[in-house]
Amino acid sequence: MFKGLRSLIRKSTSHCRRLPLSFSISLFSSTPSKHASSSPSIKMFDYLLTRQNFSPEAAEKASSTVKQVRNLQRADSVLSFFKQIGFSQNHIEDLVGRFPEVLSAGLDNVLRPKIKVFLDLGFNPVDMADLLSNDPLLLRRSAENRLRPSLTVLLNILGSTEEVCRLLKLSNWFLKQDIEKIMLPNIEYLKGIGICSSQIVRYLFHYPRFFLLKQESISVYVSRVDEMGFDRKSNMYLPAIRVISSMSLERWHLKLNVFRSLGLSENDILVLFRRMPIAFAVSTRKVQEVTELLLSSGKCDMSYIVLHPELLYAALNAG
Repeated sequence: MFKGLRSLIRKSTSHCRRLPLSFSISLFSSTPSKHASSSPSIKMFDYLLTRQNFSPEAAEKASSTVKQVRNLQRADSVLSFFKQIGFSQNHIEDLVGRFPEVLSAGLDNVLRPKIKVFLDLGFNPVDMADLLSNDPLLLRRSAENRLRPSLTVLLNILGSTEEVCRLLKLSNWFLKQDIEKIMLPNIEYLKGIGICSSQIVRYLFHYPRFFLLKQESISVYVSRVDEMGFDRKSNMYLPAIRVISSMSLERWHLKLNVFRSLGLSENDILVLFRRMPIAFAVSTRKVQEVTELLLSSGKCDMSYIVLHPELLYAALNAG
């Protein structure tokens, strides 16, 4: 009996010696591990709803992509920072809903430098909050390599932070591209061929992506418009370039075929394009339908429409 007991004790102690050291310590030590001592994470939805007073809809939107808040102190600091610089609760809810990862962003090395760029350039805190809550991914752009130079270029062109904000609310592409290398040379090129600054600025608001095309492409479109006999001093010169840039050669030829099928000669088509290039930006189906409707009224023929393209344009808009 004693011999069997000694054998059992030897097997038991041998098994204990084979246990990993960490496992042995966890069994006998009351000191919490490093992981256990760290602050526990909390569900994003619960954090925003109960701790930050978000609406259920905003909390649900943010938690649909990021499930947990793993650093409560950092998240609290980020939200406090946005409140301090003038973000309303609605601004914050929109920002976090669209970009919940912002709650884990570093304040000193990520957020403060980017906010400083806007404030240094004179942006109103409310306008800045509108911009960033509408497109929080702008906070991923480099402060000094992208935000500052791009905003400075826009300020120099538009003249005020209010106009820059108005443009960026229409299109945030200008802060996602290197406009110093892309847009600025395009504007200088267009000025060089005789297009006035006021028309360029107006087109920036209506057709912003046109100015982000490659300059080589714009020069090709300019050559095509020149070949059609356009006067560079005409107010229709820039609209013609923009319309040509908006479609492939194949689509352009389809448009020409539609006007030919309506009875226009090649010269009539050129005259119509010089007078109202925007009419060529409308779908071929709509052009055909509206033109046939005008002709069926018996009040005008194709020669009249060519000489009065505003009639066609008004009908296209009304349709």
